[in-house]
Amino acid sequence: MTQEPSKAVRLFGTDEPAPRPRILTAGSLTAELDAGNLRHIRFDGVELIRAISFIVRDRNWGTYNPTIENLIVDETADGFTVTYDAVARDEAQAFRYSARISATTAGQLTFSADGSADTDFLTNRTGFVVLHPIVGVAGRAVRIEHADGTIEDGTFPHLIDPVQPMMNLRALTHEAAPGLSVTCRMDGDVYEMEDQRNWTDASYKTYVRPLALPWPYTLDKGQRIAQAVTLTVDGVSAAAKADTAEERVSVGPVAGTMPSIGYGLDPSEIEAARGQADLLSTIRPGQIICHYNPALGHDEATLGALVETARMLGGEIWLEAVVQSVDGFEAELSALGACVDTLGRPFATVLVSPAPDLKCTLPGSVWPDAPPPRQMFEAARRAFPEARIGGGMFSYFTEMNRKRPPADLLDIVSFTTTATLHAGDDHSIMEGLESLPAIADSARAIAAGKPIAVGPSAIGMRMNPYGDAPMANPANIRQAMNFNDPRQRGLLGAAWMLGYIARFGEGGASAITMGAPTGPFGLIWTPQDWPQPWYDEAGGLFPAFHVLRGLAALQGLPRLSVSHGDTVEALAVEGKDETILWIANRTGQENRVQLPANAAGVFMLDEDSFEAASRTPDAAETLSKPHLGPTLTLKPYAVARVRW
Repeated sequence: MTQEPSKAVRLFGTDEPAPRPRILTAGSLTAELDAGNLRHIRFDGVELIRAISFIVRDRNWGTYNPTIENLIVDETADGFTVTYDAVARDEAQAFRYSARISATTAGQLTFSADGSADTDFLTNRTGFVVLHPIVGVAGRAVRIEHADGTIEDGTFPHLIDPVQPMMNLRALTHEAAPGLSVTCRMDGDVYEMEDQRNWTDASYKTYVRPLALPWPYTLDKGQRIAQAVTLTVDGVSAAAKADTAEERVSVGPVAGTMPSIGYGLDPSEIEAARGQADLLSTIRPGQIICHYNPALGHDEATLGALVETARMLGGEIWLEAVVQSVDGFEAELSALGACVDTLGRPFATVLVSPAPDLKCTLPGSVWPDAPPPRQMFEAARRAFPEARIGGGMFSYFTEMNRKRPPADLLDIVSFTTTATLHAGDDHSIMEGLESLPAIADSARAIAAGKPIAVGPSAIGMRMNPYGDAPMANPANIRQAMNFNDPRQRGLLGAAWMLGYIARFGEGGASAITMGAPTGPFGLIWTPQDWPQPWYDEAGGLFPAFHVLRGLAALQGLPRLSVSHGDTVEALAVEGKDETILWIANRTGQENRVQLPANAAGVFMLDEDSFEAASRTPDAAETLSKPHLGPTLTLKPYAVARVRW
C-alpha cells in the first residue's frame, strides 16, 4: 500500500530540508541569515537591500553550496556579530574563506570575507554580490560613487537594460522609503551592476569583477581575496510597513483578453505524452510548441511524430525550429518548408532561431557568425508562406534584449524564461515573479506593436546558454540551473505557474506556453531517471496540471483587473454567466484572503486535497465546495478557484 506523501513532497516535490533563515536584529535593522549570507535587510520594516552574498561560481556559472564550519552568532542589545569559516569545493578544486558580519543599532552593517584558493581554482566569479530590490526602486534616483571617487546622479532602469546600467562602482545611495536612505559601499575590487530582471530575478545585481575581463579565470593556489560590503542607514521611514492579518483581493473592470495558454513538446517526450494522451487532451491547450533541432538528431520522422502527437493532445500546433547553417540557411529553411508541406502544413506559427543564438554572448563580446536576421526571416517567410512567422530567442529574455529581432518582419516576438538561473531556493523562485511586469513592458517595447509570446517556460532550465548544460539533479534537491526541479511536482510549482500566467497576461502577452506535458517540466508523472518521491509509487497528476487545465479553458475571455497585496498571485475573467477568480498563496505561511462579498463555490488545491487531486483530472469540478463568508484561508502555496 502506498504511503501518504509527506508535507514536504506536497509542497516542494522533495523531502530535502529547507531550513528557515535566522532573523538577526540590531535595533530597527533586521536581516535574514541564510546559508551564511544575508537576505531581506530591513529598517523599520522597509526593505533596504534584498541580499548580500559572498558567492563562488564554477566555470559554467554554477554556484557552489559551501560547507560552513565554526558558525558563531552573537546577538546583544547593541547589535549582532556573525563569524564562520567556509569552503567551496568539488572533486577538482577548492576555495576557502572566513566571513564576518556585524551590525549596530545605529543602522550600520558590514559583511566582510577573506579567503584563498586551496588549489588552482577555475571560476567565473568569486566575491560579493549585492541585490537591490525592484519594487519601489525601479525608475527611481540613485547617487553613484565610482571607484575613482567621482560622484554621479543616476536612476535605476525602468525598462530592462540589456547591458550594465552602472559600472566602475564603489558605492550606491538610494531612498528606500520617504525619509529613509541607505548607502551601500563595496570595497576590495571594482564592481559593476547588471539588471537582473533580464533573468526573472527581482533585483538589480551589483557584483565583483567586471565582465569585460576574461572569464573563466584562475585563482592561483594560495591567491588571497579580501572584500567587504558596508550599509549605512540615514533617516527614519515615514511609512514603516506593518503586517496585516488579511490580504484583500478586489476584482475590477475588464482590462484585456485572457491569452492563449499551452505547453511545449520536445521530441524526447513524444512517447510519454502519447501514453498520457487521454488525460492530457482534457487540458485543451491553446497551442503546443514543437521543438525541432537537427543538431540533436531531429529529422523528417521527428517532425511527423511531433505533429501526430500534438494532434492527439489538441491545440494549435506551432513549430520552434533551430537553423544550423550560417552560409546555407536559405537552403536549410527551404528544405524544412518542403518537409512541412508533405505533412500538410500543420504549423499555424513557425518560430525560427539560428543555432549560435542558443548560447550567450556577453556585452562587449564579439557575436558569433550567424545568418543575418533580416535575410533569415525573409527566407522563413518564403519557406512557410501560410504560417505566422515569429522570432526572438529560444533561450531567455536576456539574450533577446541584447540581440533584438527585426520586429517589422515578424508576426510575433517570442522568448522564454527560467526561474532558477541564479538561485535555487523557494523564496527566490516566487520572488522572481515580481520581475515579470518589467519583462513584459520591455518585450512590448522591443516588439514595437507586434504580439509577444512567452515560453515554453518552467521553473527548471531546459537549456543553458551560459554553460555546457543545465544541472542534473539526481539527488532531488533545490539548486540553481536545475534541469529536473522537484518543485514542478509540488504545490509551489502550481502557485508559481498561476503567478507566471497572471503577470504575463496582465503584461499583454498574446500566448503563454508552459514547460511540457510530461518529463522534467511536465504536468503528469511518468518514469524518469531521477527520483520523484511518492509519485514513483502512486503515479498521478502534479498540482500544476489543474492550474494549466483551468486557465487554458479561459482563453479569449475578458480578463478583469485584480488588485492584491504581495503575498498572493491572482487573475480573474468574466465568463458567460459568472466571474472566475484564480488565486494562489505565494508564501510558505498560511494566508487569509478577503474575497468579494458574493463569492460562492471554491475549488481548493492545497496540502489537504493534494492526494485526491493527483488522482482526479476534473478535480476543479468534483472537489469544488460552497463557500460562505468573506474570508478564504489559503494554506502554504495553496491555489484556489473562486466563482460567483
